[in-house]
Amino acid sequence: MTLTGFLAYSAALGIAAAIPGPGVTALVARALGSGFRSSLAMSFGLMLGDLTYLTAVVLGLAFVAQTFGMVFLAIKWLGVAYLAFLGWRFWTGGITPETVEAKKGKGGLLSSFIAGLTVTLGNPKTMIFYLAITPTIVDLKTITLADYGILVALTIVVLLVVLVPYLALAAKARWFLKSPRALKALNRTAAGFMVGAAAAIAARQ
Repeated sequence: MTLTGFLAYSAALGIAAAIPGPGVTALVARALGSGFRSSLAMSFGLMLGDLTYLTAVVLGLAFVAQTFGMVFLAIKWLGVAYLAFLGWRFWTGGITPETVEAKKGKGGLLSSFIAGLTVTLGNPKTMIFYLAITPTIVDLKTITLADYGILVALTIVVLLVVLVPYLALAAKARWFLKSPRALKALNRTAAGFMVGAAAAIAARQ
């Protein structure tokens, strides 16, 4: 992989992680309901989930792409459809104070870590990023073990850079989540990113 490829992956992952979704919503709710330490443990679980998908893609999707072209094409268009659907959902409704309140969690650090892992593994947005977007950025046919190690390191760093500020600002999020105008702007911005990502994937050959 080239430096440009690593930068493109980091930028795409940063944008995808920053867009509010099930993971960010659950993380902010955990920070509001259980404090910084619990939410930090949850963020490590989220990161492990991302690394699980990254590893699965590097190990298996290259073979799928080479051997089952139609399967890979189907994954791509399912990703486009799902991202467009998410864009519509965020535009028409999106995150509300009620959805965040409903996702507050209790328990120790281990339960928070496991909650973060399960949220990521069951999050279609994360699946789509690694199954539909990553192969358009990373040449899975030529990736080396060293490239994979760099991608793992970049994934951890990017997710920490994106997620920790959410935790640090969680105290102010109570005010933010009570502002309909701010929530509307957040949801509309997220919708724009979702639709833009769907269009970018659809346009790639």
